[in-house]
Order: sequence, then C-alpha cells, then structure tokens
Amino acid sequence: MKIMIVRHYIHTVVLTCATVASFCLVNRAAAFPIPERLEFELSYAGLTAGHAVQEVKQEGADIHIVSTARSADWLRFFFPVNDRIESFLTTGSHPPHIGVPRLYQERKHEGRTITNREARFDRQRLEVTTINHRNNGETQHAITNLTYDTLSSFYYFRTIPLQVGMSYFIDIYDCKRLWNTEVKVLRKEELVTPLGRFKTVVIHPLLKSEGIFARTGDIYIWLTDDDRRIPVQMKSKVVVGSITATISGGSYWPKKM
Repeated sequence: MKIMIVRHYIHTVVLTCATVASFCLVNRAAAFPIPERLEFELSYAGLTAGHAVQEVKQEGADIHIVSTARSADWLRFFFPVNDRIESFLTTGSHPPHIGVPRLYQERKHEGRTITNREARFDRQRLEVTTINHRNNGETQHAITNLTYDTLSSFYYFRTIPLQVGMSYFIDIYDCKRLWNTEVKVLRKEELVTPLGRFKTVVIHPLLKSEGIFARTGDIYIWLTDDDRRIPVQMKSKVVVGSITATISGGSYWPKKM
C-alpha cells in the first residue's frame, strides 16, 4: 500500500521542490543571496523517498535557476524520478529585482513519463512560444508583463514582504496555459528541522496547474521569517498521510565579509 501511494505521489513533492509557488507587484523585501544552493530530503511515512536541489546563480546579465530531483535508490525500481528544470531570467533596474524569465526548460523522467519541452518568452510582443521536443509540437500563448514560469515564480515570491491573513497573486505559465494563482499567507510558526529551529511563515498555494506545485493535494510551505524567505519545509497531503520535503543542507546563508 505504501509503495503504491509513493508511486502515485512522489512527483508531487519532487515538483514542489523543483520550487515550490506567488503573486502581485508590491514593494519587495530584501534580496535572497545569489549564488544560493538549497538541498532537500523527500520523505513519506518515515522513509526517504528522494532528494532535490535548487540552485540560483548570476551568469552575465542572466539569473540562472536550476532545480533537480531524483528518487531514492529503493524507489527507482517502482517509480524512477530524474528531473531537471531550468529558468533563465533577464535582470533589470526596475522591480522585481530578479527580472523576468526569457527561457524555461523542463526535462523530466517520472516513471514511464518523459517530458522534454521549453518556453521562450517574448516580452516585446507579450507572447510565449512553447516547444515540445518529444513530438516537435509548437504553440503560442499571450502573456502579461509579469508572467513567470513555474520555477522562477517561487523566487519572485521570495522577494515579497508577507503579511499573515493576506493573499497574493501571480501569473504563472506552465507550458500549457496562463494561470492567475493565489497564495494565502496563513500564520507564523516556529519549526524544528535537522538543521535547527527556524521562525517561519506558512503559505498555502491554491493551485491549478501541473507545474512546480502539482495540483494533487493541499500543499503547505514553511518559509523563514526573514529577508531570505528560505523554504525549510514543504508538505503535500495525499490519500494516506503526506509527503514532506525538508531542507537538509546547502549554501543558503550569505558569506560574511
């Protein structure tokens, strides 16, 4: 029974980490450190189900975000997961400070499902072109000035000052259509993890797409209650219990000068 549940839902938290989503243009909070690396352990029913890494770095005029996820060795026989998602953002002097995406690439292997596609954003025409490299398909959709992909949307959200009881909105393109996504800020909570105790803000994305936050069950995210908004824990409810992603390491604190 446990294997079947993990088989059907491991990709939920894998995609959640590959983000984890985010919302309207307001005065931004202080920036998270760049470069940054976040490492997560995925667990279900006390078992390690996989590992995920999120990295962001500056490359010339671009900000490059990479999210990878792999299932644990014991699970690969039942449901292998090997995902790599990338977002390239063009920076600018106007807010938000991280810029807006110009290119999104998604290569995923989840069980028998293989995905290889990319989205190219044209900010002049307010249009995005999606290319499916598996079948050579190509589609175009209209976008807004502040449209993000499923990965970069989470990093934009980390620059927003959060108020408990408020909802924030963001336009997210998931390679199929444009979604106006609501994220609720629920409460502040102190969370104990293997890396220590954190003061956090708990958010709840109300999802419609199948992107970073796949719409499989209720998802909750614990962000540090400081300027960095580090995601220290993400939890997705499933039919029985929940799958949890917990921060396990990385270079997420800025270096001392």
